[in-house]
Amino acid sequence: MTVIKHREQRVAVLIDVQNMYHSARNLYGKRVNFKEVLKTAVAGRKLVRAIGYVIKTESGEESAFFEALAKIGIEPKFKDLQIFAGGMKKADWDVGLTIDAVRLGHSVDALVLITGDGDFVPLVEYLKGMHGTQVEVMAFGRSASGKLKDEADEFIDLGESAKFLLELPKKNIK
Repeated sequence: MTVIKHREQRVAVLIDVQNMYHSARNLYGKRVNFKEVLKTAVAGRKLVRAIGYVIKTESGEESAFFEALAKIGIEPKFKDLQIFAGGMKKADWDVGLTIDAVRLGHSVDALVLITGDGDFVPLVEYLKGMHGTQVEVMAFGRSASGKLKDEADEFIDLGESAKFLLELPKKNIK
């Protein structure tokens, strides 16, 4: 399907940061170039809001990363990493991202979901059906849900261009 993008469209960008981080690392041994991802998502349109859903750990070692997101125009929304008895860890923003998408869906022309998580298929269906919102999805095609790709008005495979990936920082070897 051909998606029309023009500079007067109002667009919101919602980024499942953990999903993108782990996909880039596991598939390519690299990290995501969020600046380039945001630029491509906006595509010269009027950005209403860009939100990155992130998980904070107890160590706080990711604070520089969160600052970098904010510096490029992505508002980080934080959730603490949950650690359960027995050591199981949970870090999930699906409900929070969904609520924000529903809230924003009526006030934008296009909503860009940056995730490959198939759990968002009902959200895409809802936004398109109830609001008539154009829903675009950006993710790494090799790990993205096929149903999510099919349901979106447009799917951009981040794995098809090196501009969306950055090298991992070199560790100091002693």
